[in-house]
Amino acid sequence: QVQLVESGGGLVQAGGSLRLSCAASGRTFSSYAMGWFRQAPGKEREFVAAISGRGGSTYYADSVKGRFTISRDNAKNTVYLQMNSLKPEDTAVYYCAAAPLVSAQAMTVRARDWGQGTQVTVSS
Repeated sequence: QVQLVESGGGLVQAGGSLRLSCAASGRTFSSYAMGWFRQAPGKEREFVAAISGRGGSTYYADSVKGRFTISRDNAKNTVYLQMNSLKPEDTAVYYCAAAPLVSAQAMTVRARDWGQGTQVTVSS
């Protein structure tokens, strides 16, 4: 199991940008697919983006495709979510997730370890 700590959330105006970071513990980070999920008030948690262990494959929800970019730095045990052209409907708590030895697409249903979340608020 890996420990995950998110950072980088905050308040931003519509059209702005934020970059979230997720630092992971452990020495086998590159064997974990990593993902980002979000949960808005009154809604279920939903998948946002995922990346394979070595970073060669990514997968996005349709709602963020073309605006968000997931990346990772395995030397720093960190995964990032660059969010551009933010909309009020992107407001949510964003969670980092990890799963060993799965594909980026499989992260939509196979996430195992979770961070505590970071709040992103987009004002109109």
